[in-house]
Amino acid sequence: MSLEDRVMELASEALPPDERAVSEGRRRQRALSKPPGSLGRLEELGSRLAGMAGECPPPVPESPAVVVCAGDHGVLDRGVSPWPQEVTAAMVRNFCDGGAAVNAIAKTVGARISVLDVGVAGDLERHPSLRGAKVRPGTADLSRGPAMDREEAARAVLAGAGVAEELVESGGVDLLVTGDMGIGNTTPAAALISAFTGRPPGETTGHGTGIDDETYDLKVRVVGEALERHAPDPDDPLGVLAAVGGLEHAAIVGVILMGAACGVPVVLDGVVSNAAALAARDLAPHSIGYVIAGHLSAEPGARVALDSLGLRPLLDLDMRLGEGTGGLLAVPLVGAAARTLGGMATLEELGFG
Repeated sequence: MSLEDRVMELASEALPPDERAVSEGRRRQRALSKPPGSLGRLEELGSRLAGMAGECPPPVPESPAVVVCAGDHGVLDRGVSPWPQEVTAAMVRNFCDGGAAVNAIAKTVGARISVLDVGVAGDLERHPSLRGAKVRPGTADLSRGPAMDREEAARAVLAGAGVAEELVESGGVDLLVTGDMGIGNTTPAAALISAFTGRPPGETTGHGTGIDDETYDLKVRVVGEALERHAPDPDDPLGVLAAVGGLEHAAIVGVILMGAACGVPVVLDGVVSNAAALAARDLAPHSIGYVIAGHLSAEPGARVALDSLGLRPLLDLDMRLGEGTGGLLAVPLVGAAARTLGGMATLEELGFG
């Protein structure tokens, strides 16, 4: 079986959430000891979690993990970011040493960290938190040719899926959070979002790491050049990933697909994860039934992507760091949604039924 066939087989394993469990969750919400709707969007999230689990009330997630997918990008040579490529490898080492924002926030919410190297250009030392599955040392320049070939895109998807499967099946993880690291990766994120939504680069491209207006204008042009060169077809999501995506974007697709296949909720981080979710949706439409938008990135493409996915973010904190930081901050809300649905007394139990 080819790698592409394996990706499609994985995509076929993403079955729709259990609508009967969702309906039972909504019925139970109306029966709980509170005014109907008084917990706002937390109520619908609890019902969605019931559908993902196939039972109501749903289990409360007790063992979350963030998968930080890392890769480098040839498009950086176009000057779309002032940060050098070497920062990607340095930050991966920082994640492993425990000194990054994702480490601090993961510790705060009780999540473990798994870092996946699918395309870091530099060499990395072995570490218990690091999974090595390097497809290639960074992508090619997507504005001048395909970022990678289809087999490489498929291999990256399967690498992300493999880490997610290991965490769920062997590690007891019951809530996945997507994270990313890759200097320059908001450029392919913008290209992916434009390709899958049809929105122009000016609406999907942001300032990333804080670039000036001149660099921003260049970045928009570069995204436009890539789209014009490749004319990516959203009906061929793997082809879109190969043409204008990043290795970490593809790996996040795999995390999403495996989460859906295992019935495990997947909390999205920012714009890079949002872009990957569009590809996951077009590969496996039911996979989005297991996806939760953790927060709204300050990058404009994030809102475009989430609107297309039909997802409302739980948090809006003007964050744009990546790493999984915004997704991790939503973890307590996911737990609270499940716990309130299952742990609260009903009005009938209080004698008001």
